[in-house]
Amino acid sequence: MMKGPTSDSKHFSGKDRSERFMKPAVFKKTAQVTVLMMLISALLPVLAFAATGFKDLTYRNGTVSGSVYSDVYTVNAQVYLYDPNGNYLGTATSATYSTYADGLYTYNFSASNVPSNHSYLNLLEKVTDSVYATVYNSNSGGSGGSGGSHGGGGGGGYIPSGPSITVPSDGSIDANTLKTALTNNDVVELALSGDIALIPAKALVDFVGDKNKALKITNSKGTYTLPLYVLNLSDLATKLSINTDDMFIKVGISAASDTNVSDIKAAAEALGATVASDSVDFTLVALGSDADKTQAIDLGNNYISRTIPFAKAVDSSKATAVVFDPSSKKLSFVPALFSSSDSSSEAVIKRNSNSIYAVIELNKSFADSKGHWAQSYIDLLSNKLVIDGVTDTTFEPERNITRAEFAALVVRALGLDQNTGASSFKDVSSTDWFSSVVATAVNAKIIDGYEDNTFRPNQPINREELAAMVVRALSYAGAKPDVSSDRQAELLAKFNDANQIVWAKQELAEAIEAGIVDGMTDTTIAPTKQATRAQSAAMLKRLLTKSNFIN
Repeated sequence: MMKGPTSDSKHFSGKDRSERFMKPAVFKKTAQVTVLMMLISALLPVLAFAATGFKDLTYRNGTVSGSVYSDVYTVNAQVYLYDPNGNYLGTATSATYSTYADGLYTYNFSASNVPSNHSYLNLLEKVTDSVYATVYNSNSGGSGGSGGSHGGGGGGGYIPSGPSITVPSDGSIDANTLKTALTNNDVVELALSGDIALIPAKALVDFVGDKNKALKITNSKGTYTLPLYVLNLSDLATKLSINTDDMFIKVGISAASDTNVSDIKAAAEALGATVASDSVDFTLVALGSDADKTQAIDLGNNYISRTIPFAKAVDSSKATAVVFDPSSKKLSFVPALFSSSDSSSEAVIKRNSNSIYAVIELNKSFADSKGHWAQSYIDLLSNKLVIDGVTDTTFEPERNITRAEFAALVVRALGLDQNTGASSFKDVSSTDWFSSVVATAVNAKIIDGYEDNTFRPNQPINREELAAMVVRALSYAGAKPDVSSDRQAELLAKFNDANQIVWAKQELAEAIEAGIVDGMTDTTIAPTKQATRAQSAAMLKRLLTKSNFIN
């Protein structure tokens, strides 16, 4: 049987900081080795990753192949195979020396005539450490080859690798383990023992162009799903003045500070709301091996999912996820989907930047909107902090809405950070209340103004302009439908006044196709008619639903 760890781990510095080495432990064969290995795996939060492991494993058609790596050279690398019950399958397979790179020796092996009826096999490699890994049978409909090794650790705790990698409290991750897991799986989970993951960029280089590859970083506070295609590793390394091999992607999932929690509660109470979840701080930055300098990661218009679990059932029409701004101490809407059981809920928050998030509950309505055709839209978006009343008790649903007001609502609906500084339009001053929302909407390509370089912010918006803004917001969110010229003609043909559309035929057709714009009647679209606050609320609700930003 295997004994436990026999020494403390020794940390490496620089680009090898995530790799560790431990002294070998005694190994004796046993028919039930898996049981003991899984018991030892409970010690992993305090064990380190070894600098010995497996990579590029495959199990197919009765053959298991792959590589063993180690920071120590040997002429007698051996691989042992065990079935899922821990039964040893026969003689040891030799691993033959192949290459030396980045301080590691690689040995290749292939074992044939292996029983092909198992869903997975457990592997033990003996170089200077005893390290285990699991390889899944790609013929059995399982999760593919797992490849990565975990433990080792002076005799090594065993964890079935592949879809999940346990990350110790210091955040370190073995690059070869992660690379192998990503080679054989589209989504790899990083199960945090603490609050951070330090993901070696060199393990991600081969996968950043694959839109199917993602990391799911999780702990008890929440989950962060990071699609690898959003990372421009070479650009980040350049900004940090380091090589990609020396860079780490740091993901943090931690409890908000006591001060921030208190401020969030106060901000919610000021809105008439209550806080329903813990407040969680999600971070994403790139950094070098010395961690003295970090670089923010620009997600563009990629909405990244992060999940907050909480022990309370909620009504999704009255609950909303919010982002907290520590500077202004304000709460703002962020897109989120809710799922609830009898006593717990989960909010999947979608946003293209990182900060402190929480869930609040609010039940607001307006006296002058009760019984109105748009009441459900108005109440819902008021609870979501997307729209405001004219006063605390009135909404004025039939009042016209200006171009600046609607731009502000679209920026809120998309959960965008507002830009600072003056707009490029000559009729928008940096002192105007709408200056930052107009600049943000321009940056997101939601508005482009008039040919005379004006935006005309206080001009009432018409239905043609409103449809165009909504469709551009759909495009930003990645939810705009494709409408061919023939389909455009078909969609607009039933409206007798379609010839009154000045410039946005394509946008109006796309808005109709997306279910966001209706005709004023069965035969009229009224493109030049001024839009009301009620119509704006209806279109924003449909925008959020079409983008899968609310449920």
